[in-house]
Amino acid sequence: MLESVLVYPRIVLNASLIAINTLIHALPLLLLAAIKLLVPIRAFRNAVSRVLVWIAESWIWVNSTLMTLLGGVKINIDGMQGLQRKGWYLVICNHQSWVDIPVLQKIFNRRIPFLKFFLKSQLIWVPVLGLAWWALDFPFMKRYSKDVLARHPELRGKDIEATRRACEKYRHLPVSVMNFVEGTRFTEVKHDRQESPYRNLLVPRAGGIAFVLDAMGGMLNAIVDVTMVYPDGRPGVLDLLAARVRRIEVKIEVIPVPVGLMGGDYENDPAFRERFQAWLNDRWRTKDAVIERLGQAAPGQRPTAVVP
Repeated sequence: MLESVLVYPRIVLNASLIAINTLIHALPLLLLAAIKLLVPIRAFRNAVSRVLVWIAESWIWVNSTLMTLLGGVKINIDGMQGLQRKGWYLVICNHQSWVDIPVLQKIFNRRIPFLKFFLKSQLIWVPVLGLAWWALDFPFMKRYSKDVLARHPELRGKDIEATRRACEKYRHLPVSVMNFVEGTRFTEVKHDRQESPYRNLLVPRAGGIAFVLDAMGGMLNAIVDVTMVYPDGRPGVLDLLAARVRRIEVKIEVIPVPVGLMGGDYENDPAFRERFQAWLNDRWRTKDAVIERLGQAAPGQRPTAVVP
């Protein structure tokens, strides 16, 4: 009963502290982002980019500290060896919960380059956030639908060329590109709808990482394969704010970029697409076994509800 009474104040306190931390870091970040936009000098922009990443990493560090001190979260990590701050990585992970993102930020912050997501090119026009993503050098990818390509075949291959040009800055600026390969969070409904062959995972989507490897494969040092497990059940963000997430298991495997999976045409070469999907499905079978071994809760199990 007492714990239930304390839930609401705990959520309000933790959310307020995170909001204050975000405000403190967002103001200088957006100011510098505007300056970077107005001064089109590459050396100057590169210097500003480093300061912006430092601000973003500082924001993550404060949030992570709050997660540990106020939430009491214990994260058991296996496999961090060999990772470098000055490296180029593709990070892939199963997607269990929105909690995955702050956990990934916490374990990798200042251990590998700042995590960045490939974003659709249209998102650069999102007010405020679009400027922040651009200033932090998030890669914006331009994709054409099959209908557009059918009407304008001259555009075929232009999306890869545009993304590759956008990624050229990373030759001098180490980066970690993050991809949730399943494309969405795991739920039993989605699992059953897909008729997934995996007990704890959705069917992986190969197209996204094929796109990344085609655009950046020659730059990447390794693929960082992360398996996230919540032994007490998949939590929500409110569970994290209410300090109900006690234990998280993280298994990390650093693997070389398969040479045979770079430079192929995933969309138009059926043999290459089949080979790429076979490789990814094999990774997912291994991941499913890891989740079983680390004690993933049975489907349907959840932490005690936040709202009493």
